[in-house]
Amino acid sequence: MQPEIRIDLGRQRLTLLGPDGVRVYPISTGANGPGEAQGSGCTPRGRHRVRLKIGAGCPVGAVFRGRRWTGEVFSPALAARQPGRDWILTRILWLTGTESGRNRGGSVDSLRRFIYIHGCPPTEPMGVPRSHGCIRMRDVDLTELFDAVPVGTAVDIG
Repeated sequence: MQPEIRIDLGRQRLTLLGPDGVRVYPISTGANGPGEAQGSGCTPRGRHRVRLKIGAGCPVGAVFRGRRWTGEVFSPALAARQPGRDWILTRILWLTGTESGRNRGGSVDSLRRFIYIHGCPPTEPMGVPRSHGCIRMRDVDLTELFDAVPVGTAVDIG
């Protein structure tokens, strides 16, 4: 059985269905709710797949900018020096839409919108929509998910 990821926007949870069974994780999605438009800050709906996995071998808390590890590891001191930064930590699962006109192509393209499943600071709440459109997870949950899914894994967001 190929693994599959289901993201429930209403319940703010991610479910991994795989050969080892079912795992459920709390998440945080777009503060602006669901939506597909470029620049909306919303989390896109519909069928996606994992296009790229970024960060294998990086330490937990690795800070990413432009999908590259900066060499920094998140800490409260680093956060204090950069208040208001949208932290992308630990690992990145970069999503691409598979539905033309809904989440693929034009102004609704999830890949071009840089929609990721990624880690965030431990101070960010889960179960509450607070991201800029991405799907945030706790670092420990994200590393488990990252190791369990290959590139191409189906991701259904709804």
